[in-house]
Amino acid sequence: MADQQADIEWRDGGTPVSTRFDDPYYSLAGGLDETRHVFLAGNDLPGRFRDGFHIAELGFGTGLSLLTALDAFRVSGVSGKLVFTSFEVFPMTSTEMARALEPFAQLDADFLIDGIARGATQIETDQLQFTLITGDARQTLPVWEGQADAWFLDGFSPAKNPELWEPALMQEVARHTAPGGSFATYTAAGFVRRALQEAGFEVARIKGFGRKRHMSHGWLR
Repeated sequence: MADQQADIEWRDGGTPVSTRFDDPYYSLAGGLDETRHVFLAGNDLPGRFRDGFHIAELGFGTGLSLLTALDAFRVSGVSGKLVFTSFEVFPMTSTEMARALEPFAQLDADFLIDGIARGATQIETDQLQFTLITGDARQTLPVWEGQADAWFLDGFSPAKNPELWEPALMQEVARHTAPGGSFATYTAAGFVRRALQEAGFEVARIKGFGRKRHMSHGWLR
């Protein structure tokens, strides 16, 4: 399934929506604020940042979470590099990514768009070491040799994309989490929380972003 392309429809003034999963790539109420609330605050960031802090992500999408994390890392004043690894089965083209990121002009996206345009799966800057792993995460995560300090679980809705929330995959997430590592996700679906608990995480349901009542986060036991 590697290297299949995203199927995108642009709705409501330019919001990218996956036609495969009938789900938007980011919140219609504010993608940047949602990312900061769910993935940064949900993982107690930027407070935990250090040189070499490693974030891993299921569902790269538009690259918004990467850019948001990198912006927070820069603002934090921590020296060194942020390490970011993302797993994506249906990558966007650079043209699609550029259009999707237009509303977030405050983020430096040019280096990422240029890298995707030239087919790069590894991009390094003075403050970032980024790796994009394409293919089905159920196949690529088990053979990954890394460990993350924090996970961004950002697949499409569990009701529409259950493959990215399967218990076996959550077990792999836990197996590839550093001691004391964390996860955060926008979903509070019961079967997802149970799978993460069974994988070894302490899981809490907390206030979601905008109109979404709840989200989930937790720490590896």
